Amino acid sequence: MSELTPTELERYSRQIQLPGFGEDGQAALKNSTALVTGVGGLGGTVALYLAIAGIGKLILVRGGDLRLDDLNRQILMTDDWVGKPRVFKAKDTLAQINPHVEIEAVNDYITAENVDELVRRADIALDCAHNFDERDLLNAACVGHNRPMVEAAMNGMEAYLTTVIPGQTPCLSCLFPEKPDWDRWGFGVVGAVPGTLACLTALEAIKFITGLGEPLKGQLLTMDLTRLEFAKRRPYHDPNCPVCGHLHPKNLDEVELSSRLLV
Repeated sequence: MSELTPTELERYSRQIQLPGFGEDGQAALKNSTALVTGVGGLGGTVALYLAIAGIGKLILVRGGDLRLDDLNRQILMTDDWVGKPRVFKAKDTLAQINPHVEIEAVNDYITAENVDELVRRADIALDCAHNFDERDLLNAACVGHNRPMVEAAMNGMEAYLTTVIPGQTPCLSCLFPEKPDWDRWGFGVVGAVPGTLACLTALEAIKFITGLGEPLKGQLLTMDLTRLEFAKRRPYHDPNCPVCGHLHPKNLDEVELSSRLLV
């Protein structure tokens, strides 16, 4: 486990002062790898706040080139980068902001071929992809490899956020057994909305890694930013979920009982 350097102790001194954070929390961040998918208006801002907090390594995953209409919300981008792979610009911007963070940029989307290898190399995943195909793949891989996943999404002026802990909380498939139709270019967005959600998403990961406060484990935070209405809900943890049902406490108890009966 890498220790904090004098430079890092100074750089992060203000957050180290927080009760419940301290040098141990900062060291935990330094020795953690976060996988961020969908590095756009939401994921890019998530990556920014993880980088300035001192995460040890970021794995950024996003395919496609920057579009002009991305620039109202993707704060790691610049006008001269339109038409080029956005994930490389994200890496370059973050490296300039905090050169102490190791950054890997993957110019691809989450696929069945790459998801397992990416999740295995991370300590926590942050799901900011723009479609449910990628989200479902990441969710299944995180459950399969026992990795926590911070799930965040927005649509227009609404957003939701939760933290998925395999075997302890509902997974994404429990939340959305039927996937809503969603057109990535078919909704309006003001940059401050993904920015607001991104700050909370990064904070969820920081809290989970450092032990600061209480993450949203088993709770779904919903937001209506037109009215600034926030609510916490208890989503259903489906014991028959095709992705995480085998890890449901009820099913684990039954497995344990069956094992004892066989002895």
